[in-house]
Amino acid sequence: QVQLVESGGGLVQAGGSLTLSCAASGLQFKNYGMGWFRQAPGKEREFVAAIRKGDDFTYYADSVKGRFTISRDNDKKTVYLQMNRLEAEDTAVYYCGARSTGSSIGYEYLSGYAYWGQGTRVTVSS
Repeated sequence: QVQLVESGGGLVQAGGSLTLSCAASGLQFKNYGMGWFRQAPGKEREFVAAIRKGDDFTYYADSVKGRFTISRDNDKKTVYLQMNRLEAEDTAVYYCGARSTGSSIGYEYLSGYAYWGQGTRVTVSS
C-alpha cells in the first residue's frame, strides 16, 4: 500500500521560509518522479514543482521559480520543498504526488500522478 505523508506546513509571515517534507512508503521511491502541487481556497489544484527519477532534473511553475527548491533523498524516501520569500499568494494546501510509472504526461499535469498525500496547509500572513 502506497502512502505519501506531507509535513512541515504552518503559519509564516510574508518573506519567511518553510520546508515541506513528503515521506513515501510502499513503493520503490527511487523509481518514481515526484511532484508538489497546491490548492488555494476556491481554486483548482496547481503545479508547483517536480523532480525526475534518476537524474533529479527539476521543473518549476513560473510563480515559484527562484523562490522554491525541490529536492529528494532516495535513502530516506522523502521529497522536500524548500520555500523562501513566501508571499500571501502562496497560501494553500500543498500536496505531494508520485508519478505514474512510465507516464509520458508532462510533470505539470495532475493526470500524470498515480498517488497523492493528504496535504499540509501553508498560511502566509501579509
